Formats: sequence, C-alpha cells, structure tokens
Amino acid sequence: MFVVDDDPAVLKALTRLLQSQAYGVQAFSSPQDFLERHDPATPGCLVLDVTLPVISGLELQQKLAASGAERAIVFITGQGDIPTSVRAMKAGAVDFITKPFGDEQLFAAIRAAIEKDRAMRQARAERCSIERRLATLTSREREVLERVVAGQLNKVIAADLGTVEKTIKVHRGRVMQKMGAVSLAELVRIADRAGIKPAAEHSASG
Repeated sequence: MFVVDDDPAVLKALTRLLQSQAYGVQAFSSPQDFLERHDPATPGCLVLDVTLPVISGLELQQKLAASGAERAIVFITGQGDIPTSVRAMKAGAVDFITKPFGDEQLFAAIRAAIEKDRAMRQARAERCSIERRLATLTSREREVLERVVAGQLNKVIAADLGTVEKTIKVHRGRVMQKMGAVSLAELVRIADRAGIKPAAEHSASG
C-alpha cells in the first residue's frame, strides 16, 4: 500500500487510518520521492493526491504507465472537478474520491484497487509464461501455430507450407505440448492472450 500526499497532516492521518486496518503502508510526501523509492514488484495499490507541486497526481499516473509500472490508483482530492476525474478514470484509476470522505468509502475503493492490482499481476504473470513458451517454438512451429489458430486443416497447412500432412501433425503435436494446451480451444485462448494474429489475418492485413 502506497500513499502520496504533500500535506504532512493528511499523509499522517491516512497512514494511521490504513494501518488501523492492518495495511502495510509506505508514505511519500512527493511524487519524486515515490518514483525514487517505489518498487513496482511490490503488490498493492496507490492512494494518490491529485493536486501536487511539480508533478501532479495525473502526471505521476502517466509516468507509471509509460514506465510499464502500472499501479492500481485511488485518487483523493480536496478540489475535484469532473474533467480531472474523467481523465483519471479513463487512464485506469480505480476511483476518484473528493474530500471530505468517509472511512468506509476509502476502504471500499482500496479493496477494489487491491483486487485490480492482483488481477493485473496475474495477467502479467500469465503473459510472461506464455512468452517463455512461445520462445521455445521453432520458426516452422510458429507458422503452424498461426495457421492452426486460424482454423486451417492440417492438409491446408501442409499445402501452404509445401510439406506433407503427416509432418504438420508432428509439428502440431509439438506446438500443443510446448504451449501446454490440451485442446484446440485452449491453444486459441493462449494465442489470443499472447496477441498472436491467426495466419489469415496476416495475409489480409498484408
């Protein structure tokens, strides 16, 4: 759990409030301090003041996204306006809370943000796992994968690649094994998660 607010009194009060709910809290008085000391690998959400000197809360949100260290954010502000809240939410913020707010309102937003952080980390871990498996494929196996997920039959793939159907069956079996897929439907889902375009889409866009 990370908290960034340039008001020492607010920062102290938020830290105590969150610690009362058994959250481990890292408090920062400026976005610069947060960027220097923040560890993206640490699970949890960020409670962030919108109006901050030098780097605003929205700018910090953009910097995190640009660096690949996307963080589930709950914005808090004493002078919220609709355009700012819309920008924050469009950029992926979980909630935008205007002071004064009730404790339960904040806790509910934090629970949602922590769940979003958990889901994002799980999705990233799955993508990394898929990418590691993809890296084990030969170039020919990758070609077969793209055609299989496009729904092409083995004999069609064989004709496309200038080989025989028996060879394609061998490649297909190796692809399924390396990708950890037990069915065609699962292979299609894995390929989709990896952003792999079926072969037919390649030829259509080319």
